[in-house]
Amino acid sequence: MAKIRLGFIGVGGIATGRHIPTFRTFDDVEITAVQDVNVERAMKVANELNIPEVCSTIEDMYPHVDAVVVSTPNKFHASISIDAMNNGKHVLCEKPMAMSTEECNAMIEAEERNGVKLHIAYHYRFMKEAIAAKKIIERGTIGDPLVVRVKGLRRRKVPGWGVFTNQELQGGGALIDYGCHLLDLAMYLMGDVKPVEVSSSTYNQLSRTNTVNEWGHFNRDSFEVEDHVSAFIRFNNGASMLFETSWAANIPEDENHISISGAKAGLDVFDMKVNQADEDLMTTMRIDYIKVDEPYSRLQAENFISAIKYNTPLTVKSTEAKEVSKIIEAIYLSSKEQRSIRL
Repeated sequence: MAKIRLGFIGVGGIATGRHIPTFRTFDDVEITAVQDVNVERAMKVANELNIPEVCSTIEDMYPHVDAVVVSTPNKFHASISIDAMNNGKHVLCEKPMAMSTEECNAMIEAEERNGVKLHIAYHYRFMKEAIAAKKIIERGTIGDPLVVRVKGLRRRKVPGWGVFTNQELQGGGALIDYGCHLLDLAMYLMGDVKPVEVSSSTYNQLSRTNTVNEWGHFNRDSFEVEDHVSAFIRFNNGASMLFETSWAANIPEDENHISISGAKAGLDVFDMKVNQADEDLMTTMRIDYIKVDEPYSRLQAENFISAIKYNTPLTVKSTEAKEVSKIIEAIYLSSKEQRSIRL
């Protein structure tokens, strides 16, 4: 098979810092085109990386590519991805999938109608801890998940660059930027579950105060999005999730945490251990080594390429990414209306 011709729509930090360097390591991929609303930046990236085409519009890119990576602000994920798929292009779209469940449904319809691949870049699924945790769960070690605890907490790390604090372009803050990764991974580990009820609260008081921030400067007076979220989520199989994420919280240190209490045992994902009990003993088994030879960025790209070339399954299915967006949408609505949301 000929090389996959890959184009980039949006060449901000996530494209130039992760996706482009990663895809350039594959012999069967050729990056042929870039497009960005900032034409000067697109030209600079193309010149530095010897990418042949700088396209003034997205439509101009289509003759030069077989697939595209969409790394624009969240507001444009759905419209650009749908247009690309309607033109027969496979799509790797940055997370979150879209701004609403309705947009997610439209993306899935375009994927199915055009017979192309739509992969959402929830890269936490490709981390070595996630791969090991999935194997442990699939072996039946912990039994059916009952209660899941998720924390994606940063003490003072509001992104002071790009459009991360722009409500119109991003649709939210800490939840839609950071917490969604851990939410997605937790649901992936739980298996085939559907959310049925969400109760939540969102906050943004701390980022409006004049306190230190590790990740640059932002306008505190016009801070539009949430910096802290807490939620309780019920699922159709009776399982529940306690979820919390933040860019800014008065906590001692940052924390990435997923723990699953199952019917037979418990699993801590990032400080990896299995917690068990029988009639005589309570034991904790620590995982000392995880054999995963490639970084998550390459595994994610490899999965996308393999799906295009050989029709292998995508690790992040669009229907699964939609369930994450459904919860995100419900979290914002629950906080706004101060009530539980039934899904």
